[in-house]
Amino acid sequence: MRSVNQNRNSQKCSRRQFIRDTGIALAGLTVVPRHVLGGTGRIAPSETIQVAGIGVGGVGHSQITSVSKQKGTRIAYLCDVDDVYAKRTYDRFPNAKRYRDYREMLGAAADKIDAVYCGTPDHTHAVICMEAIKKNKHVCCVKPLTLAISENRILAKAAAERGLATQVTASASTMEEACRVREMIQDGAIGDVREVHCWSNRPLWPQGMLRPNRTDPVPETLDWDLWIGPAAIRPFVKQWLDGDLPLRQVKASKNPPKGVYHPWNFRGWWDFGTGALGDMGCHHFNNIFVALKLRYPTKISASSSIVFEETAPLASIVSYEFPAREGMPPVTLYWYDGGLKPPRPDELEDGRELADNGNMYVGDKGKILETRIIPESKMRAYKMPPKTLKRRSGTWGEWVEAIRGGEKAGCHFDHASLITEAVLLGNIAIRTGKTLNYDGGRMTFTNNDEANKYIRPNYRFGWSL
Repeated sequence: MRSVNQNRNSQKCSRRQFIRDTGIALAGLTVVPRHVLGGTGRIAPSETIQVAGIGVGGVGHSQITSVSKQKGTRIAYLCDVDDVYAKRTYDRFPNAKRYRDYREMLGAAADKIDAVYCGTPDHTHAVICMEAIKKNKHVCCVKPLTLAISENRILAKAAAERGLATQVTASASTMEEACRVREMIQDGAIGDVREVHCWSNRPLWPQGMLRPNRTDPVPETLDWDLWIGPAAIRPFVKQWLDGDLPLRQVKASKNPPKGVYHPWNFRGWWDFGTGALGDMGCHHFNNIFVALKLRYPTKISASSSIVFEETAPLASIVSYEFPAREGMPPVTLYWYDGGLKPPRPDELEDGRELADNGNMYVGDKGKILETRIIPESKMRAYKMPPKTLKRRSGTWGEWVEAIRGGEKAGCHFDHASLITEAVLLGNIAIRTGKTLNYDGGRMTFTNNDEANKYIRPNYRFGWSL
């Protein structure tokens, strides 16, 4: 029988031999492959990124297709609770292994998946992304990052602690037009910015309505319990009928309704979506938060059409007050949806009107509408500053670059949590109908206990982060 010392000496020799042999083998490599180091880690340029897509019907189809077009990626796994809604994606990637339950997929294929795309309804973003983070997978999530404020902070912290590459699909702040606007603001083209106005023609789906009081059979092709996920369970309802109220709002929607909750129409229900502000606010706010170095607003107020208990209103206006920061004065950000817009600026040329969607910066010395100073004569007289900001490839290319060990994606979770928090704060102001004072550091409203109940979600039994 060998002695303890003999065993230790043998182990030391084995370690030295391993270090010597692997050192020789790896000497010529620029990036050490992840299977050598163990775990997921950053992925070498020579290796293919194995991607799993969760929620690949609807917008998920086009977005997972965009991921697949990035060099060195492979859509290896697909997961959706609705076989019919996901069919075109399944057909697009016939070699991808299919699952219904993301938990089963991430459990069975954890050692084969490098990155996870999440394109599900808003209410399941947090639980899905957290499960992927716990498995040390790089994550890209459709905006908004979460349904509740506390969730987005938890996700951002967990991903940062593990050093994962993350991205949210808000309109990229790193593309040419976005960078030019920021360079103009930095150049003082309109002086100190005091106000920003953002408006959207959304909702394009039903809002401002009551829940249908009936139950329809759940199709065999849909796992309704998994679709509901962490939300409170409710009956499946296939479509709107003439007896449903208020059907007028539903029929007036610009796109024909596809279903009551699923597919697509989840956005107007507070249990599942974040309304027009949550859907489009992340797009509008992304570059504004970067350009003006915004973090947490201190005061939020809102006015809207009637707000039912379960659904977002048909139209709303929300204002956010931000304090002075980094040499910039206080600024107020205004949001308009449901076809509402800010007053037409006097500087806008005769015969021109505000578009259905837009952003406008108001400074001490003028206004920038979208990407130009108004009026046009002032824009022509302005000398554009040098291009000092780095232009990047946008949502998908940036995520892949980060996965391979490059620069963080432009809307990584730390940043995305800020714009997500802003849209969620606006929704809380809409739901309460009160002016809210907010302490971002403590994640609490200081003047309204009713509002604080919306900061953290109530998961049904069996679901948690």
